[in-house]
Amino acid sequence: MRAILVKLARDVPAMLGLAIVVFVLLLAVFGPWLAPYPEDASASHLLRRLKPPSAEYPFGTDNLGRDIFSRVILGARGALGIALAVVTTAMLIGVPLGLIAGYRGGWLSETIMRVTDVVLAIPQLILALALAQLMSPSLESAMLALSLTYWPFFTRIVYGETRRITSSLFVDALRGVGAGTARIVFLHILPNSLSPVIVRATIGLGFTILVAAVLGFLGMGATPPAPDWGLAIAESRVYLPRAWWYVTFPGLAILLTVMGFNLLGDGLRDIVDPRIRRSR
Repeated sequence: MRAILVKLARDVPAMLGLAIVVFVLLLAVFGPWLAPYPEDASASHLLRRLKPPSAEYPFGTDNLGRDIFSRVILGARGALGIALAVVTTAMLIGVPLGLIAGYRGGWLSETIMRVTDVVLAIPQLILALALAQLMSPSLESAMLALSLTYWPFFTRIVYGETRRITSSLFVDALRGVGAGTARIVFLHILPNSLSPVIVRATIGLGFTILVAAVLGFLGMGATPPAPDWGLAIAESRVYLPRAWWYVTFPGLAILLTVMGFNLLGDGLRDIVDPRIRRSR
């Protein structure tokens, strides 16, 4: 772990991504105390609607007079909450399936991987939109739709790692001394497969935030008056280009957050992927 941290510290883009991720995480945890107007998560003030950025309102106000700066800060908790819930659920589904398919083989492995290939063949955004459309528009529906479309990525990664590790000599030695299947899979194969899973999860957090914002923009995710970044962009379309600040700052929040997770994920991938290390 110390060697990984040292290598990560030498990667400037990865450290920039880590700084952005930590900053957004702090906003998510302490947002209600950092926001100048925390009551603007749901309150409205029509007398101050669509005011441009100023010292009192750094990001301006929206169509209901709510402070956009406060709503951007408060929206960080929802964005990270959705991403963590979706990626965790996808890992709980995809990782066990990948372990089973990679270790057992036979018809069960073929069935799991063919279903995985079918889901992967459909673009995630299109599949998530289709599933969300079948359910009532809500935050829970968006999270469920995203979880049901993201698990194959973990299944494919864990399947490949499990097949590689299963053919190793130490696994044959474990079988020779009478180690059971559960002991081999969960105490030896799974820990050695976690590095690419962590990288995929880090990149997936950023991508999930982006897709969740798209669902919110299309009215299939968070519903008013939630301080959702994608929903804020959707509501701002009517007031463009006059109220340019209405769309700009929630859009920048999405951009910076996704970029932070991607930079961090790329840095972690460069460290844990032996093929990339050898090419340097």
